[in-house]
Amino acid sequence: MIDPATGDRPLHTQPSGQVEGPACPDDEERDSPSAPEAGTVDGRSTEPGRSTDRPAAETSDTHGPDGTSPSERSAGREGDAGSDRAVGTATAGAALWRMAVAVLGGVLLFASFPPRPLWFLAPFAVALLTLAVYGTSRVRAAFGYGMLGGLAFFLPLLPWTGIYVGPVPWLALSTACAVFFGLWGVLARWLGGLRGWPVWLALAWTATEWARSNVPFGGFPWGRIAFGQADGWYLPLAAYGGAPLIGFAVALTGAALAALVLRVRAGQRTADKGIALTGLAVIVAPLAGLALRPTLPAPDDGLRTVTVAAIQGSVPRLGLDFNAQRRAVLDNHVRRTEELADSVARGQERKPDIVIWPENSSDIDPLRNADAAAVITRASERIGAPILVGAVLVNGDRTTTNSVIVWNGAAGPGKRHDKKIIQPFGEYLPMRSFFRLFSSYADRAGYFVPGHGDGTVTAANVRIGVATCYEVAFDRAFRESLAAGAQLLTVPTNNATFGESEMTYQQLAMSRVRAVEHGRALVVAATTGVSGIITADGTLTQRSDQVVPAALVAQLPLRDTATIATRIGAAPEVASVILTAIGAGLLLTRRHRANQTQVMRSSGNSE
Repeated sequence: MIDPATGDRPLHTQPSGQVEGPACPDDEERDSPSAPEAGTVDGRSTEPGRSTDRPAAETSDTHGPDGTSPSERSAGREGDAGSDRAVGTATAGAALWRMAVAVLGGVLLFASFPPRPLWFLAPFAVALLTLAVYGTSRVRAAFGYGMLGGLAFFLPLLPWTGIYVGPVPWLALSTACAVFFGLWGVLARWLGGLRGWPVWLALAWTATEWARSNVPFGGFPWGRIAFGQADGWYLPLAAYGGAPLIGFAVALTGAALAALVLRVRAGQRTADKGIALTGLAVIVAPLAGLALRPTLPAPDDGLRTVTVAAIQGSVPRLGLDFNAQRRAVLDNHVRRTEELADSVARGQERKPDIVIWPENSSDIDPLRNADAAAVITRASERIGAPILVGAVLVNGDRTTTNSVIVWNGAAGPGKRHDKKIIQPFGEYLPMRSFFRLFSSYADRAGYFVPGHGDGTVTAANVRIGVATCYEVAFDRAFRESLAAGAQLLTVPTNNATFGESEMTYQQLAMSRVRAVEHGRALVVAATTGVSGIITADGTLTQRSDQVVPAALVAQLPLRDTATIATRIGAAPEVASVILTAIGAGLLLTRRHRANQTQVMRSSGNSE
């Protein structure tokens, strides 16, 4: 028997335990309708009792060329028809089974994401998705099962994208993301033909997540498997390879678990060496994460500490018109900051060195509106600290930037971070004239342009790395901040446009992964929640509720050391893409050689 986990030609089994053919690129040729059936040569039977070379002269007029009587031929046709029906029923049953497994895998993957603390479901989800696509006889089937699993994951994960704009954006985005699950299904089917295939499938998972994070329109990394692991054993791996390493580790666990299931179904004994190796592959990644947890920075380790306040002022109303009432959002944040100043004066709170307001906390441009500038200055002077103010700034050409400005009391605005990774179909609309044909929302999308900076601002002599809202999902955002010397990280965000949905919890989990990835304390300031204080080991030490005013104050350490993940940057993703391409190349080479061998054998037989 070929080894199902490490052999060159992996096997899968039917429920009866019988071994089916390998999952490799030439399955389509073997399963082609024009291919001879088993037990035939050029379509002629080679079963005992049926000669393939009986002379036609030896048969009577009532017998066919193969010597069978009319009654025998009739019975044979009926038997063939019955056999075809049985095969068709079995094939349909197998397809339904794979569809059900794919859907269950997608649902479990969704269930592993916040706000549910069910991170441990993710490896089982990958295992089910692997079983759904492994050994399929058609490329399109592998793509279909993978995409079906992707839809079962993204549809419940992303409904917040359509809360205020209707279901079309939600359905379109979910479908586009699911395509990459289909691509993984195709790669999994092919790479399943390599020795040690669970590793190759995990590499393919990481590679397809990289692709989804970059294309189209700059990519959409939401839903990367790492972002569901903030409460789990795998989280410490972020310090050594970032989100890509976590994704690889979870996928490896799941693929190895699927290989273990296939071995058991194939009838291998638990004492077999292959079973032991596959079982080891199942547990090595989560145990590695546990073993590395003590290597993460202690929450109070650093060069020195600063006191930081995150202000959550809330908004008059949720939705796209959260800022319809002029200056209401700004006044809310000024009011909550002045309340904090009163608490400091009474000795009830520690005086902050830095105050962080959320994205869009000033709902009017303070550089163009004197009244807005005046109240921000007043708030900064009352609290006695610089404020990072989120505001939409209008440029001379009427385009806008989503900016975070350092406001230093009477000195006014200082350095700012203009959001560099802007959200397609929200902050700007690609191909606006085309999409206007399908939705009136096209005219409501923004005209934002990306900024050009190093991803940092300086306040109170502290270099702060800023990833505004959507930017936190992208690996490169904080990498640039760390390269510029960031000692502390912050994620100002405005989640009012997504209601009281799970979006804010999903984003908060991303921030926890980023804190571990770069070994920095991180402050999340949200207009409506959830705001949070996160230490460098990913612990959420403080958090606010949703849609209520809040102020979180914490003493946080500043660091200037770099984690391995920070130093190696994009190397894990690049390696996964290159190795996946190498794996596909090995299979193509094998297929080419097999075809050449078959041609040579056919030539020899004809001679």
